[in-house]
Amino acid sequence: MATFLYKLGKLAFRRRHFVALIWVALLTLAGVGAASAPTAASSSFSIPGTEAQKAFDLLEKRAPEASADGASARVVFKAPDGEKVTDKANKAEIEKTVAAVKAGSDQVARADSPFATKTVSKDGSTAYASVSYKVTSMELTDDDRDALEKTTDKARDSGLTVEVGGDALQAMPETGSTEIIGIAVAAVVLVITFGSLIAAGLPLITALIGVGIGVSSITALANALDLGTTTSTLAMMIGLAVGIDYALFIVSRYRGELAEGRDREEAAGRAVGTAGSAVVFAGLTVVIALVGLAVVNIPMLTKMGFAAAGTVVIAVLIALTLIPALLGYAGKRVLPAGEKSRLFGGGKKKAADAAGAAAPEAGEPKQNMGTRWARFVVRRPIAVLLVGIVGLGAAAIPVSQLELGLPDDGAQPTSTTQRKAYDLVSEGFGPGFNGPLMVVGDLKGADDPKAAAGEITKTISKLDDVLTVAPPMLNKDKDTAIISVVPSSKPSGIETEDLVHSIRDTGAQIKSDSGADIMVTGTTAMNIDVSQKLNDALLPYLALVVGLAFLLLIIVFRSILVPLKAALGFLLSVLAALGAVVAVFQWGWLGSLFGVEQTGPIMSMMPIFMVGVVFGLAMDYEVFLVTRMREAYVHGERPGQAIVTGFRHGARVVSAAAVIMIAVFAGFIGSSEQMVKMIGFGLAIAVFFDAFVVRMALVPAVLALLGKKAWWLPKWLDRALPNVDVEGEGLRTAEEKKKADPDRELAGV
Repeated sequence: MATFLYKLGKLAFRRRHFVALIWVALLTLAGVGAASAPTAASSSFSIPGTEAQKAFDLLEKRAPEASADGASARVVFKAPDGEKVTDKANKAEIEKTVAAVKAGSDQVARADSPFATKTVSKDGSTAYASVSYKVTSMELTDDDRDALEKTTDKARDSGLTVEVGGDALQAMPETGSTEIIGIAVAAVVLVITFGSLIAAGLPLITALIGVGIGVSSITALANALDLGTTTSTLAMMIGLAVGIDYALFIVSRYRGELAEGRDREEAAGRAVGTAGSAVVFAGLTVVIALVGLAVVNIPMLTKMGFAAAGTVVIAVLIALTLIPALLGYAGKRVLPAGEKSRLFGGGKKKAADAAGAAAPEAGEPKQNMGTRWARFVVRRPIAVLLVGIVGLGAAAIPVSQLELGLPDDGAQPTSTTQRKAYDLVSEGFGPGFNGPLMVVGDLKGADDPKAAAGEITKTISKLDDVLTVAPPMLNKDKDTAIISVVPSSKPSGIETEDLVHSIRDTGAQIKSDSGADIMVTGTTAMNIDVSQKLNDALLPYLALVVGLAFLLLIIVFRSILVPLKAALGFLLSVLAALGAVVAVFQWGWLGSLFGVEQTGPIMSMMPIFMVGVVFGLAMDYEVFLVTRMREAYVHGERPGQAIVTGFRHGARVVSAAAVIMIAVFAGFIGSSEQMVKMIGFGLAIAVFFDAFVVRMALVPAVLALLGKKAWWLPKWLDRALPNVDVEGEGLRTAEEKKKADPDRELAGV
């Protein structure tokens, strides 16, 4: 592989105009496609195989008028102090507002007056009107939302407090200026790392080009493939981070090759041949982790994974082709001013070489911080190992109290109308009214459908934590019943989850008594089913992803223990990161610092999502750092010295890459969407733990303790595995042959 990538790097360097033109054309094509593509009409959220989804499908077939999966809104009215919503003036204003909501959009299926549905609080201070739409929240237009907002704004002029809950007002999450701050931090880190504005700018430019192509392609295909808004957010988050990192490693290696006296084209070829090999395998681990999300069998999550994986593939291709092409344009400007004259002017370097020829220890490289740290770890591996494991273990303790769920309006910022509506309903009616359950009765097997529906209602009303059960509503054919059940507890509470299971457990009894089948659905039940499905898929997903990546790393490192150590280190870092997420978003520790206004259960997809994304990113650092160690070991250095050499060349760059990735992910903490905020925080803290504790401390400590055993591989397995030559041994061999035979050269393409 190293030889092929070496040729590719040289080709891209020589044909820089052609390569740059191709990428500019692709960016333009993707941009035009995104601009001309129709707006995504829908982003369906289906959970195949769950009871909640089966109930939705049954309603869609037998009672389409119910619009079970349509958008919904709840307009909450509260009378001024000392008044009641039933007072003549207030009642007239509420009736007028509900009629205006109904007339404001063609997509409104029904808007029920609170006085007709008796949704007025006992003290008469609060009432709410339920509004259902014919289409999903993603299919609602801005005009539909504006009509709802303008109508409620007019009602406020009468003195009533009016707030709107539900998903009808759901819009694109706002990430704010912190995203730009993350990119700015990345730029500063790159300038400090390289000491050159040109060298610092290359990774940023190429990463933005890659993200531009990826996100524009997702936008162009969003309508055809039913892609949600969070799909492009994830692709941007991952693509920006890995795009900067991959370019950073190749540019850094290019400068190292120049420092050894090679000409620019040769240096570009060798940078792509060596660091590029690591980029390919690091990218493969990320792709495996993201594509593996398909195991969960949640279409939305699968699409998010594939889209983000596509952006990673683009980032790898750009690093292998566009970076060497741009290095051809940059010339000597990728080096700091002093380095340019020393490497290319010749005078200072020749003088240094002449002085070095007389010094017996001139070959000893200059120590940097990475060298000093590696030598410290090699001298005290046990102490470093214990401190690292204890620290990560302590951070992971909150995981034992992990509660999973999906965020509802109660997790929205207190300034939003959705959160205000949620609080008004909780105060006036009880928390359960914010998440009523929908029980669907299949009455085809019942002798008396109406009596069977009544029997279902009677049985459910006797269960614990049931506040009210509405009379059953039958469809036109009288073969399906819809029963609304209001729990006593809040939608995300453990008691509500227990109630859902209790209703489902009574299904067998109801079947034997009346011949009817029942299913529980609705947003709350759907969230519970999603959480359960994700929990059930976590171990198979972990086994698949870690197993495939383990095999890949065996091929890369030609070792059993190094990949095993990499996987165990990842588990430590992801558990510690999940512990931090629980502490901040569930317990509220330092919540105000990160803009967490409401604590609650952790998003149910967070564990499996973090396992997928963080594993891929963690293996990036493993590949980049350890391949340099193996390269030194293969070329004859002792195990301890190989660790130091790997750190001397890679620690600074890996540290810079980690800081950049943390900055990019942390930029999403400023999002107004709780889910995006949580993902940004979780990934940022996970990268911190993995890069600076696991890869920088635990990895060299374990390798120091293992010594030569770290690179052990059974002979039969060594013969069976393909030799991908990540260390560039083939390039070194060819160079030695070339020195012995000057007429012999590496073939170009």
